[in-house]
Amino acid sequence: MTTYRVAEAAALLGVSDDTLRRWVEAGRLSARSESGRTVVPGTELAALAESLAEHPDREQTRAASVSARNRLSGIVTRVVRDRVMAQVEMVCGPYRLVSLMSTEAADELGLEPGARAIASVKSTNVVVERP
Repeated sequence: MTTYRVAEAAALLGVSDDTLRRWVEAGRLSARSESGRTVVPGTELAALAESLAEHPDREQTRAASVSARNRLSGIVTRVVRDRVMAQVEMVCGPYRLVSLMSTEAADELGLEPGARAIASVKSTNVVVERP
């Protein structure tokens, strides 16, 4: 199972480490100690990211510091596959992105809910790759 350190998880959601820790303390997200570090499960982080993206009130997120032409680091929240194509949904800080790609490409990248990925945005194309 993919896990993320607190700082990584906070960066993916676009919030401070302290905010993420408060969410863990409040039970909004679970965490455990792994090799002396606090980690959160990728699947739970993806579910929280999806929940945050669905609600327009994003007070907890930092202002976006990148333009739409940049590479956006985020977390995969959903992958819908058929024989030929895959629809990959991601949350990158305050942004929700959807990319269509071949199922083969999604499989090769290991895209699944909770996986970290980078969306490269230019014009109408979104390219997803693993870090």
